[in-house]
Amino acid sequence: MNNFSVHILGSSAAVPSLERSCSGQLVTCNNRNILIDCGEGTQLQLRKFNLSIQRINTILISHLHGDHFFGLFGLLGTMSLLGRTSGIDIYGPPELQNILEVIFNASQTRLDFPFTFHAIVGEEKQLLFEDAGLRIFAFPLRHRIKTYGFQVEEKFQRFPLDKRKLELHEVSNEHRKLLAEGCDFQRMDGSWLRYEEFTLPQPDARCYAYCSDTMPFKALTKYLEGTTTLYHEATFLKDRKKRANETFHSTAEDAGLQALNAGVKQLLIGHYSSRYTSILELEEEAKQVFPNATAVKDGDFFGIL
Repeated sequence: MNNFSVHILGSSAAVPSLERSCSGQLVTCNNRNILIDCGEGTQLQLRKFNLSIQRINTILISHLHGDHFFGLFGLLGTMSLLGRTSGIDIYGPPELQNILEVIFNASQTRLDFPFTFHAIVGEEKQLLFEDAGLRIFAFPLRHRIKTYGFQVEEKFQRFPLDKRKLELHEVSNEHRKLLAEGCDFQRMDGSWLRYEEFTLPQPDARCYAYCSDTMPFKALTKYLEGTTTLYHEATFLKDRKKRANETFHSTAEDAGLQALNAGVKQLLIGHYSSRYTSILELEEEAKQVFPNATAVKDGDFFGIL
């Protein structure tokens, strides 16, 4: 099975604390490394958890509240200072491109690697990127400013092989590669090897969705179709539902209901208000609606189900 995981770099809302950094996650899928949001201190979290900053090739910024992108400038600067030469793709709200240009021009910062900025616009779910290993989608959320969620969907590049049959028919390593790629071929003795006879059914594709700052809204369930693991903000407990609505945020109960409605396998919650020193109550509230819920901590690692 392909490698597909997420490292939690920050789980705090609005402001960092000594225990919780601001929003940031590193998603690895088919050996691609995607940074989702880059709050203050993200590069320190990457170092703390022994994750390579130079292997990041895509950065997704959900919106322009500081706790989701104030760490981006420092991260890019450090990449350059450490000798990066390979390019990087950055996706985010259109205004982010101007912000990057102003800061780098004012500080006379010159990056020694190219980056390509892709503005996210539109009111519907859209495909941002696709290659042989994955697809990345963006979809609108409902927050105080323009905000997007993201889906990372794996693509299977090779068929799993039936090792017993391969050994029985003495199939060489070179021919095994062809079968795994879905190719039929004829051997020197004239016999044909059909990939369907020597491969196993591909498992269902896994899909990770990231919903940062948002209040509940009906269309979100449609946007999350195909999601198997969902990360959803849970800024407040339900006793502060009024405050959540006023600030266009969600409660832990809201996150659980969204996971239930979307039919996902696993729910991760985060983006906690600083008023909560313990996250156990938030996790319990989500579990009452959706049992397979986990309140994340900085440094946590999860395989995508």
